Amino acid sequence: MEPSRLDLLQTGQHIDEPLLVLEVEQRDAPRGAFTILVLGNRHGRLPSAPFWAEDQARLAGVQRGTIVQVSGEGGSFNGKRQLKVVELRVLPENSVDRKHLLPSVADVRPYWETLDRWRADMRGPRLRHTVDLFYADPGLRARYEECPASTSGHHAELGGLLRHTCEVAAIGRAIARTCGANADLVVAGALLHDLGKLEAYRWDRGFEMTDAGALLGHVALGLLMLDRRIRAAVPPPCTDQERLILLHLVGSHHGRQEYGATAPPMTLEAEVLHFADNASAKTASMAEVLSDPEHFAAGALLSTRSVWQLDRRRAYRGRSDWGAGGTA
Repeated sequence: MEPSRLDLLQTGQHIDEPLLVLEVEQRDAPRGAFTILVLGNRHGRLPSAPFWAEDQARLAGVQRGTIVQVSGEGGSFNGKRQLKVVELRVLPENSVDRKHLLPSVADVRPYWETLDRWRADMRGPRLRHTVDLFYADPGLRARYEECPASTSGHHAELGGLLRHTCEVAAIGRAIARTCGANADLVVAGALLHDLGKLEAYRWDRGFEMTDAGALLGHVALGLLMLDRRIRAAVPPPCTDQERLILLHLVGSHHGRQEYGATAPPMTLEAEVLHFADNASAKTASMAEVLSDPEHFAAGALLSTRSVWQLDRRRAYRGRSDWGAGGTA
């Protein structure tokens, strides 16, 4: 059964289905302490109405990452939507497909087909062999097509990393053709730039950072993964200078050191990769904000407040068909 649209749940609308506990928040109020559960499925997230002291027994066994069968209805408080939980029951850990509980790319196959075609068309055999150290690995591919591209920002969905990678490669190829960069090297950079997210994130109980991700960050983890795999390969898939060129693509893709880059882009292909990565991330964030009714009052075109995903900008959803609909 298709999960309910939590992002569109209206006051009084009833639901009875499994949801994932994304957060357990403890708060205080004049009446006393209470608990809020942030519940989610593939269509969004919604905070619960408060569980007060007398309700705490209902939350036995509930923690972040727990799957719960929830019966309740949509409500609101101070103009914000919430879910009034009538009944709640903890379900076994693997009883529900994660793709029903977390945002998910509908079909990963088109992304693989596109990336594999571009990978096969690389004219430099050493470049292709180096990329194949990862992308010809079935185990890595299985994890890559599930990994999110972020825990709460752009492409935060199962398969989000693969979708983001394909977007970066497509944008980078277009820029490379315009400015005369090596398009194959840009595609290789797109394929390698976020490998570290496989070790930086976990997605079995929601999207969260691993200890390695928190301590090192995905850029450093990606550099370590790439360097180890190249050095372990016999015979070496590329020269030492080529290894440095690829490491620089990974290390510099955030553009500036204060944003997590190990160095600013210093090659044409690194510059292209940085802007392609940024374009994919920023446009995905804008599209997500514009489609989320939580950011807009009823019928409003301008968001009610600035949004952190947009670097604290507001969003405007006014649009026109510019006469394409046949109107003068």
